Amino acid sequence: MSIDQSEERTAEAPPEPRFTWAAVRPLLVRLHFYAGVFVGPFLLVAALTGLTYIWTPQVEQAVYDHELHVPAAPGVVPLAQQTAVAKAAVPDGTITGIRPGPAATDSTQVIFNRPGLEPSFHHTVFVDPHTGQIRGQLETYGSGQALPLRSWIDGLHANLQLGDFGRWYSELAASWLWVVVLAGIALWIGSRKRKKPQSARGRLLSWHRMTGLVIAAGLLFLSATGLTWSEHAGDNISGLRAQLDWTTPSVSTALPAVAPQGADVGIDAVRATTLQAGLSDPVEIRPPSGPGKAYVVAQVGRSWPTKADSMAVDPATGRLTDTLPFSGYSLAAKLSRWGIDAHMGLLFGVANQIVLTGLAVGLIAVIFWGYRMWWLRRPTRGEARVGRPPVRGAWRRIPGRVLAPFLVVTAVVGYYLPVFGLSLLAFLVVDLIVGARHQEAKA
Repeated sequence: MSIDQSEERTAEAPPEPRFTWAAVRPLLVRLHFYAGVFVGPFLLVAALTGLTYIWTPQVEQAVYDHELHVPAAPGVVPLAQQTAVAKAAVPDGTITGIRPGPAATDSTQVIFNRPGLEPSFHHTVFVDPHTGQIRGQLETYGSGQALPLRSWIDGLHANLQLGDFGRWYSELAASWLWVVVLAGIALWIGSRKRKKPQSARGRLLSWHRMTGLVIAAGLLFLSATGLTWSEHAGDNISGLRAQLDWTTPSVSTALPAVAPQGADVGIDAVRATTLQAGLSDPVEIRPPSGPGKAYVVAQVGRSWPTKADSMAVDPATGRLTDTLPFSGYSLAAKLSRWGIDAHMGLLFGVANQIVLTGLAVGLIAVIFWGYRMWWLRRPTRGEARVGRPPVRGAWRRIPGRVLAPFLVVTAVVGYYLPVFGLSLLAFLVVDLIVGARHQEAKA
């Protein structure tokens, strides 16, 4: 090939499109639109069930007042005696923890594993610490000892009470929420210089944008923390944390080889040792898990400042064998604990609940306005009864040097967030099928 022929072919080759906002905006609009339309119902359900869950701690206190609270009275029955009374009521159960009432009007909770219970569920006996009488028995859930009402609503939020199958809904919502939010922020940044629209749809768009912008940071937080609980992405996140040594530490329960076996100073002496060492209420006392193991006394307060210190006590001597303060956690472990507690509305008490309520209501409003704008885009003539989607072929305007790394990043994210990856692939397949049918209709 001659030099002239080479120059001629180079001149004929179409120039690569430039990376400008005009080139990338249609792709973001299409992504934000389709993600909002198809994932919106899942986000709406998550927001409504989450809104219901936020205030369950207060509702629990009222609904289960008899089990949780006792009349104030002088004197306290030894913990060992309270535990024995509870054990007699649940002969087929294995004690996993005892939570002394932190206040004089709180009952003691004796927690059992029992045959036939679902994973993470427990059977809890509530004992009056002043009289040693049983106040009631309830099935509780998780480390937070959620009572039946809260555990049912928690299951509704997590899996629509459909078990593992239902967890796909919440993982789909959490996997796409951050995508919708980030795309929306980018579109807002790119449209700041435009004139304020005056039409009905324009006003909805303005409300949609501004409300979404106000709640964006909170939604990104809920998406990230929600994914840690998910079935598929959660496993990948846990594996990544383990590889990076970001896991939550635990106090050592191993006893010295020379420690005497079989002797037990009892629960009361164990609590007295940790109380003297500065471990304040509320706590859970966990019996030794086997021979050569220590008692564990761990703080279970989940409000700010975080109470998550734990101590191990030799059952034979009643002496401390190990101490793990929350201050000794890695930053990643602390952030994980704070993130989970804030997501549940526990970290800052009522203030935390009010913020979460605002986020849920804001998300519901943004979703409603989004669907309303889509409805207003519908044609007034013809067979179509829904709004028009954004124009097709937006990805062709993106330069290859930008599109290629974007696709690589998307593939990596889809691998670690498999529900996101599979649903994105499904969206693309449906979009291609719809596009092919439109081409056939035009031919």
